[in-house]
Amino acid sequence: MKTSLAWLNEYLDEPLALDEVAVNQLAEQVARTSVEIDSYTTIARQQDGLVVAKVLSVNPHPDSDHMVITQIDAGESEPIQIVTGAPNVAAGQFVILAKVGAHIINHGSGELVTLSAVSLRGQMSYGMLVALQEIGFDNKIAPKDFEAGIYVFGPDDGVKPGDDAIAALGMNEPVLDTDLTPNRSDMLSMIGTAYEFGAMRQVKVQEPDFELIEYETPADSQISIQIDDPSLAPKYALRVVNQVTVKDSPLWLQKKLWNAGMRPINNIVDITNYMMLMYGQPLHAFDLDKLSHKDIHVRLANDNESLVTLDGQNRALRSGKDIVIASGQDGLMLAGVMGGTSSEVDANTKNIVIEGAIFNPSLIRATARRHNLHSEASARFERGVNWDNTFTALDHAASLADDLADGQVARGRIEAANQQREAVHLSLTAKRVNQILGTSLDVAAIAGYFDQLAFTYQINGDQILVDVPARRPDISIEADLIEEVARLFGYDNLPLTLPYGPTTPGKLSLLQRQIRGTRRILESLGLNQAISYVLTTPNKAQLFAENSADSVVTLDYPMSSDRTTARQNLLAGLLDDVVYNAAHAVHDIALYEQGRVFIAKQEDQQPAEIEHVAGVLTGSRLESTWQKGKQAKAVDFYDMKGVVESYLQQIGVSDVSYQATSRHLNMHPGQTADVYAGTEYLGFVGQIHPRLTKAQKLSPVFGFELNIFAVLKNVHSSVSYRPISRFPQMSRDIALLVDSQVSSAEIEDTIHKTAGHHLVDVTLFDEYTGNNLPENKKSLAYTLTYQDNDETLVEAEVNADFESVISGLQSQFNVTIR
Repeated sequence: MKTSLAWLNEYLDEPLALDEVAVNQLAEQVARTSVEIDSYTTIARQQDGLVVAKVLSVNPHPDSDHMVITQIDAGESEPIQIVTGAPNVAAGQFVILAKVGAHIINHGSGELVTLSAVSLRGQMSYGMLVALQEIGFDNKIAPKDFEAGIYVFGPDDGVKPGDDAIAALGMNEPVLDTDLTPNRSDMLSMIGTAYEFGAMRQVKVQEPDFELIEYETPADSQISIQIDDPSLAPKYALRVVNQVTVKDSPLWLQKKLWNAGMRPINNIVDITNYMMLMYGQPLHAFDLDKLSHKDIHVRLANDNESLVTLDGQNRALRSGKDIVIASGQDGLMLAGVMGGTSSEVDANTKNIVIEGAIFNPSLIRATARRHNLHSEASARFERGVNWDNTFTALDHAASLADDLADGQVARGRIEAANQQREAVHLSLTAKRVNQILGTSLDVAAIAGYFDQLAFTYQINGDQILVDVPARRPDISIEADLIEEVARLFGYDNLPLTLPYGPTTPGKLSLLQRQIRGTRRILESLGLNQAISYVLTTPNKAQLFAENSADSVVTLDYPMSSDRTTARQNLLAGLLDDVVYNAAHAVHDIALYEQGRVFIAKQEDQQPAEIEHVAGVLTGSRLESTWQKGKQAKAVDFYDMKGVVESYLQQIGVSDVSYQATSRHLNMHPGQTADVYAGTEYLGFVGQIHPRLTKAQKLSPVFGFELNIFAVLKNVHSSVSYRPISRFPQMSRDIALLVDSQVSSAEIEDTIHKTAGHHLVDVTLFDEYTGNNLPENKKSLAYTLTYQDNDETLVEAEVNADFESVISGLQSQFNVTIR
């Protein structure tokens, strides 16, 4: 909230100093004690040379059909000639003059520029008459559009030629922009902020006083109220003001509004906004003569009901959910959020109805979110308003309508609901405060902080009984009171102590090291880490899961329809990542993700959380890199299997086997294998089913998903590293004619068992099936590499080991050596 310190001073017994040094110190104190300060500045910033001037005469420009020549009284001995194209300039007006040498903010670029005398179509202009937008006002707070012309002071604004326009407009008033937390709704009002600043500076607060004069015409003869359900509006009342004159607000009120970041509209609307800023209580004014029925009806929206709000949007209301203020059956406003155009106050309005209420905060928040319509009013109703000030703000607004709009306040306030606030009485002891804060405060010192906060209390021995005022809805338990003591005592003043008890060196557990090792291994294999949402749709949650569909974990109150269910697999999220990358012209993709999946248990139990790792490959690859080149080749099942195999080998899992399977409904039935360590199931690897990838116009995608807990349970040896041998390798090639049902894995397993201890690598470099081979036969060719870490191998040793391999293969598979 933007807090004008000049306005705040109206409520403090000892005003705040407004010089730059004092404001800096205040901002620091607020940030340390209360809430964060987003910024503090003035509208004027570095501008100068702006004065109030009176237009003495306006004459046509001889060489222009849209510019005029004016003579201006700026409080100097001689009039100043100004050439302007302002459409609204007229003799007798009090306007803003930027004199020659003035520094003003350029309306287009926002930069600071220096004015000089210029010739416009042959006529000299010694300055510039300006609109508020040309001196730093944002369009959102300027009372008139830029196209309407220059700013004109009102007849009762009390300005004279030569006055400093920056001071007259309140542009030099420092404004603190506080970044409020949701619980500090009290600081959404100037009075609530005054109490906060007063507590920090030990200054008393004086709330505003006003006089309400009622006329003879009774209010209840002009309007009545009906509330369907008391829970919709526990407090609701109306004031009627007759014979108002709608016009611009006086300058003092406009200054308060634009320094608070709000745009002045007219005196009636400005009064309601002024009360909202002062008391934190949103009000709304209706044009009484525009109501179709003289009955205000507070109800929930009907079926197929719509309402055009003040922003010009036709909004379809949600039946039974949105609170509507209606006249008869005609909707007037979306309660607590925004008014409607049908009863809008305009220049022709003569009789008004002012509404003051407290609406159900849960329903207001739901309505604001549903319609994406977050207003100043809804922000306050959602967080909680001062229960005791609702009708005070309403009466004060009626009094101002009398003063500023020449209205006549009808006799009587029409109250339809006035539930009493449930009083909050809390107690605490000095012992408890000191135990929590580590201080040594006595009862009198603690009570002094409640005096600063203007809380009423009673002292009973060591106990303090505190009555929490309605302006502080954030205080409801003992801990809240202790927090108030800590804030005012000063967090920097709390005693510092070292932790006590036995200490242990911090380090990662074995499980944590292994999980981090998983990420390092997969990244070393060329995969990039992806992070997907844990929450997804029920369909994606089950897409690659292996449990039954009735065991999903769903949220009772999801944020959106596509984030309702906790994931049970990682592959679905990675597939979404592939789709996203492919849509952005990235086709060679290698990703992995490591994270938790959630499996539901019985209704009264928390879901099981299991650590998984998954990966995907698609596109092209080179023999030893993921980069695309002349030798690019599409990835296949063996590339994905190689990633899994390398990972399991490096993490320390032995006795790994792969069994072809077709049981995974969303994986290719002919290119998918289950992964086992011994007899324990670890996960699966294969091609994602073409019906999924083709639907997204993707190339073939290969993936795996493993249960990390199962993988790590089968890590039976720590990974050790040996130095690279300094001695040369020797290799032998062998081509085998074998039965077609014999797998390469079986051949390689036999080679390793029979090759002796010098074999370091076996590589399948050729597979052939087709012509010139016997039926049901295939040819497999391997390179066997031999090396010794301690000495140079000799031919005799290698030949002996190679012959042993040949004998083993012939004995096991009846192979023919080609």
